[in-house]
This record gives sequence, structure tokens and C-alpha cells, in this order.
Amino acid sequence: MRTRTALVLAAWLAVAGCGISPNDVQERTRPPVIQVPPPSKTIFLLKDGKLTREPADVESDAVESLLTALFAASSQPLGELDTALRGFTLERIEDSLNPVQRDEVQLPRTSTLTVYVRGEGKLSRPAMAQIVCTAQQDAALEQVKIIHTYRNRPPKTEGRLICGDLK
Repeated sequence: MRTRTALVLAAWLAVAGCGISPNDVQERTRPPVIQVPPPSKTIFLLKDGKLTREPADVESDAVESLLTALFAASSQPLGELDTALRGFTLERIEDSLNPVQRDEVQLPRTSTLTVYVRGEGKLSRPAMAQIVCTAQQDAALEQVKIIHTYRNRPPKTEGRLICGDLK
């Protein structure tokens, strides 16, 4: 009889739960949601010496397509727009996550895009801004590293750049 009473009591407690009634639930606000804007099919050109976002004739919003369009624009007549990339060509890009170091505190890993640019002469600040700002429309890219390659000299690393620092 005791076992039976104990089982009935256990069943009753299981049904009763923790004593909180499931009714009277009120939804006060919508749950928090992060909205990521869709990638852009735009490139950064210059208008009166300042960066301006312009539509790009590309099928894909991939960074490689946008950078290819950006460098292609340097050989086109641009009307009232201009580019600081005349005489430079895009060689290739490499996207990599910063590797996790041994014994490192696990933090979110960031993506760095390395852009290889070929051309003689100096890569100006507006030219770097055009490259970096066009690439960083992809929110996954925290920084852009530009490697300037030459025909008869060793390559030069222009640094790890952020669009906001170049505007």
C-alpha cells in the first residue's frame, strides 16, 4: 500500500509540475532579431575627390566580382566620376580566417581579405579606400590587406585596412 501511495503521490507531483500555471502568458514585445542587409552590387568610385557608391554591372555580389568591376572601371570613361586605380590591375584575392593561436582564449574569428594589386607607381590613399570600401560591403570581412606587386621589385604590404579609417 505504501508503494502504491508513493507512486500516486509521485504521479500527482509530476502532473502538478513546479506550481506555475501555464496560463496568463502575455507577449509584451517582439523577440529581438538581427537583420543583416543584403550584399550590395555597388563599387566605390570618386566624385570630386570623394568616395561615392556607384552601381556595378555584375551578376554576382561576390567580393571578387565587385573588385573585378572596380578595376575594370579604371579603363572606362567615367564621365563625372573618376578612379584612383588607373594603371593598376587586380591580380587575385585570398580570403582567410585569422588562425586560432595555441592557448588562445576562444574569440570570434575574423576574416581578412588579401588583395594583390599590380602596378607601377604609388597606390594612393583614395585608391586603397576604393578597394577596401568596395570589399568591406561584405560584412564578414573585418579588414583588408593590400599587397602591391611590381614587375622588378619585391612586393609591398600596404597594411591591414578598414574602410572607416580611409574615408
